[in-house]
Amino acid sequence: MTHIPDIISLVKDGYRELRPAERRVADVVLEDVEAAVAASNGELARRAGVSEPTVTRFCRAIGCEGVRDFKLRLAQSLVVGGLYLGKPGTNAGYQAPELPYWNAVFGEAHRAIQETERQLDPAELQKAADLIAGARQIAVFGLGGSASALAQETQYRLFRYGVAVSAHCDPYVMRMTASTLKPRDVVIAISATGRTREVVEAVEIARQYRATAICVTAPDTDLARACDVRLTVAVPEFPDTLKPTALRFAFLTLIDLMATATGYKLGGSARETLRRIKYNVQIRRAGKEMEPLGD
Repeated sequence: MTHIPDIISLVKDGYRELRPAERRVADVVLEDVEAAVAASNGELARRAGVSEPTVTRFCRAIGCEGVRDFKLRLAQSLVVGGLYLGKPGTNAGYQAPELPYWNAVFGEAHRAIQETERQLDPAELQKAADLIAGARQIAVFGLGGSASALAQETQYRLFRYGVAVSAHCDPYVMRMTASTLKPRDVVIAISATGRTREVVEAVEIARQYRATAICVTAPDTDLARACDVRLTVAVPEFPDTLKPTALRFAFLTLIDLMATATGYKLGGSARETLRRIKYNVQIRRAGKEMEPLGD
């Protein structure tokens, strides 16, 4: 795959080495990248108050062959650049002018949990709990920042009930682990997009060896179609790039529901394991009885 340079970063990082006239071109580009992509050489020159040859020199100064090459790379940068170059928006549903991020985070978290409650199929949740409670072992797969953390969270939620569970976040280890699974083993696969190829392939390998797969993902995705039990939710994101994704709250809720349903299914054995954990944690320190159980 050909590497495409991040032209916006090249402009920003090389800004100090540019001549004053070239900096004016950089200012015009960075002020409105989308408009710069659409503008002609002459329009960029006019907006920056420089000559057209200066625009060409600016393009070459940041490593491009010329204006056409620069415009092509700049257009490619808008695949993700436009969202991150603007100022953070405000969520119209929640008003807190003194702390705009306060309601952006709380409001999105509330909405994510409400959407999870509305969209989740209780029958699929119970199927997941039945499979986990009766499994010989559980392998949890998640790749990337959020899914890796959620895979670890799933392990933490389930081992406290005496479930044999391990989380895997390396794509090769996921494939190797999937290859060792047998009937009565269960995979829990986590992906925000449901398109992470390495996770989908690991699930397909596990099912080839007759393991059962549960997914925590978006509906109607490759991963959802590859799994036997589907815990899915779609949460549209408010485009504030400084705010963590709200989908994490939805997935954490799904994981908590799945773990709690498993605990109810296991009943007395889960309570005994939790009692042991609480005893051996609490005996080493002073505290109240209802402090978090191993959290």
